Amino acid sequence: MQVSPQSSSQEIERFVERAKQTYDDELAVKLEPEHTGEIVAIEPDSGAYFLGNDEIEAADNARAAGHRGPFYFLRVGSRYAHRLMTPRR
Repeated sequence: MQVSPQSSSQEIERFVERAKQTYDDELAVKLEPEHTGEIVAIEPDSGAYFLGNDEIEAADNARAAGHRGPFYFLRVGSRYAHRLMTPRR
């Protein structure tokens, strides 16, 4: 199932969960700790993944290999690509 900007929030949530499950079940063991901190682009429908130093490089690597996405990005060793924090007061 392809997701797009027109996809429902439930479809997007299922896409994200499939990508996270792919990471947990298959990719974490392959990529950690050698690639910890790099960005991985996951195409959950195919199981394909591509690494890069940032989202652009990971997507470029995916496209160079003939994959068009959509992709879910996360940082190897983390559940997220970025972590936003509020300043301490």
